[in-house]
Amino acid sequence: QLQLVESGGGLVQTGGSLRLSCAASGFTLDNYAIGWFRQAPGKEREGVLCINRNGGSTTYADSIEGRFTISRNNAKNTVYLQMNGLKPEDTGVYYCASVRAGYVGCSGQTYAYDKWGQGTQVTVSS
Repeated sequence: QLQLVESGGGLVQTGGSLRLSCAASGFTLDNYAIGWFRQAPGKEREGVLCINRNGGSTTYADSIEGRFTISRNNAKNTVYLQMNGLKPEDTGVYYCASVRAGYVGCSGQTYAYDKWGQGTQVTVSS
């Protein structure tokens, strides 16, 4: 079964840090660009960061610039989202996803991805 599983979410105070993990089973992550998305209550899911097969990253949410970084550990078949300087507006459910076959790079659009994790809740208190 092809599956992505996120972990690492939780409740943190403003200015705190979290590291989210996205672990794959049933397939090899290093063959795909992997994106992190988030969805706040009442809002659409938005792209945050993506890492391509070569390790290069693309930022899609201006608000996270300089605070969030994405990385991958192919040996562990896992992609990480390091979030520092968290703000209340970062609150939401965070999802990782892998791009569809045929996409060679990153995208900030949800339609470019066909495998999604179940999401992990991040709550930042003020």
